Amino acid sequence: MLGKLEPAQIEHVLQTEVVGRIGCHADGRTYVVPVTYAYRDGAVYGHTGKGLKVEMMRQNPHVCFEVDHMVDMTNWQSVIAWGDFEELHGQEAERAMVYLMERMAPLATSETAFAHGDAAHALSAEALVYRIRLADKTGRFEERGGKPKLHLAPAL
Repeated sequence: MLGKLEPAQIEHVLQTEVVGRIGCHADGRTYVVPVTYAYRDGAVYGHTGKGLKVEMMRQNPHVCFEVDHMVDMTNWQSVIAWGDFEELHGQEAERAMVYLMERMAPLATSETAFAHGDAAHALSAEALVYRIRLADKTGRFEERGGKPKLHLAPAL
């Protein structure tokens, strides 16, 4: 069965997943890139280095964000949302970085992941913390046997 996700299901997918894709567009060029993220209070938070994605989002802060929860080819959920990119600085960036680190810590699989463990250190001159406030969200699903259950995506 194919269908539309309800608002609570959309929020659940955004809250429980940690890898999404940002679609940005500038100078007649579209770029879609995977990112790790944390979701809180209607916004996606991320941490990145300087590069094409940042350059494009600075030129055109209107972006698309997409995330999937995939069990198999006939059991999946997908959310697409639109919002605006903004760079975070100072204490706001530090708070966001702490939240990102807390969210990602259960997924760290190597000694180098979060080796320094402090948000101030993670915010080097080359690093950037950002937020995308999501304005519009839509979601779709496919599930064998009916409507998707909120518990499909594991919570961390």
